[in-house]
Amino acid sequence: MNTDFSQIQKLSFWTKLAYGAGDLGPAICANIQVFFLLYFFTNVAGLPAGLAGSILMIGKISDAINDPIIGVISDRTVHPWGRRYPWMVYGAIPFGILFFLQWLVPSTNQSVLFWYYIIIAVLFNIAYTVVNLPYAALTPELTKDYNERTSLNSFRFAFSIGGSILSLIIAQFIFFILPNNPMQQYIVLGLVCAIISVLPIYWCFFGTRQRVFSANQQQENDDNTNLPIVEQLRVALSNGSFLFVIGIYLCSWLGVQLTASILPYFVVDWMQLPQASFPQVAIAVQGTALIMLFVWSAISNKVGKKTVYFMGVCLWIIAQGGLFFIQPGQVNLMYSLAVMAGIGVSTAYLVPWSMIPDVIDLDELNTGKRREGIFYSFMVFLQKVGLAIGLFLVGIALDIAGFIETIPGTPPPTQPESALFAIRVAIGPLPTIFLVVGLLLAYLYPITQEVHDQILLQLRERKQQIR
Repeated sequence: MNTDFSQIQKLSFWTKLAYGAGDLGPAICANIQVFFLLYFFTNVAGLPAGLAGSILMIGKISDAINDPIIGVISDRTVHPWGRRYPWMVYGAIPFGILFFLQWLVPSTNQSVLFWYYIIIAVLFNIAYTVVNLPYAALTPELTKDYNERTSLNSFRFAFSIGGSILSLIIAQFIFFILPNNPMQQYIVLGLVCAIISVLPIYWCFFGTRQRVFSANQQQENDDNTNLPIVEQLRVALSNGSFLFVIGIYLCSWLGVQLTASILPYFVVDWMQLPQASFPQVAIAVQGTALIMLFVWSAISNKVGKKTVYFMGVCLWIIAQGGLFFIQPGQVNLMYSLAVMAGIGVSTAYLVPWSMIPDVIDLDELNTGKRREGIFYSFMVFLQKVGLAIGLFLVGIALDIAGFIETIPGTPPPTQPESALFAIRVAIGPLPTIFLVVGLLLAYLYPITQEVHDQILLQLRERKQQIR
């Protein structure tokens, strides 16, 4: 009976805080990448937009491939610290080093740069997965309570969004003190963010290990052991609820990341504002998302995850579509739309990741196995494939539209009308389409709180029969 109690016992504030801290480093690095990396490739390293988009696509696809592999291996890991922690602890330092190496420009030769960034992207994405995927799979090991998981993820994404905001503040400060040397700006930015991204991973380990060790004593007999990867893929994709979560997450994050990647171009080239203004716009989005995260978490306890997603994304769609129509000079309107978008963006952080542990419980009910790593890895795998294609198409579209890359050491060129139109489409109509599809999938998602309560009841009854 004690082991069951450990699963329904409320998590302490300090455990939630330590768990949330584990996403700070990956969030800082991912946020800097999504907002600045494409822009860095074209406007600092001097690569054509199509070539830059290809680097992002190859990096994301390699990242997607390593997700299910590391997920399976982490599920099968046998270590005194459990299945997840060894990956996080030993992967943290390589993760920081490889992030920094992305922001060097070691050559002026485009072929050399292309292959350098490809190699670093592949290695960094492996390190990112080694740290972040086992971390994400800790959620169902910490608690089985439906609302506690939403609360736990609100702490996680408070740190995630907080890390995003912190990274933008750091970027703005560095751009301010080094205004005339873009190459040096990004070297310093990469170094500072790499250093502050590693330590919170160890905070997470020390702050949550006691709770997870206790929970793992119950699950020693629930390991999924030796199913082949192809069979585990079949099991994961045969779970209808899981497919809905994948779709919701993919659509939400396509909306987020496509917007984030094109936002520097929108602010600088279309709105005709200085580069230092861009982090302020991003902070308006992320700051609002951070504030709303806990508001949505509280509302979710009363009305459910699906309703919260609908409320947030509807506002987000209005804001996203509005960005297509605003004109240079309408700066106040741009910030108003950024705040409105942030209200919806917070639901993209909170809701899909709160749904996936419920899907894992359903799989355990159907199969008798705990497969956290499998579900998390294949969820992220399909999401990254979609993002890889999306970012590649944005880069190719800019190239076709006549976007002019910056020659290192020279001011950014004036872009043609065709490139400006492509930037507006990429920040407005394109993300809006994905968000509408996400709404439809959320409407059809079958696991409500009542359904999840029944799943947990049947799981408890089964375990009592086994004992």
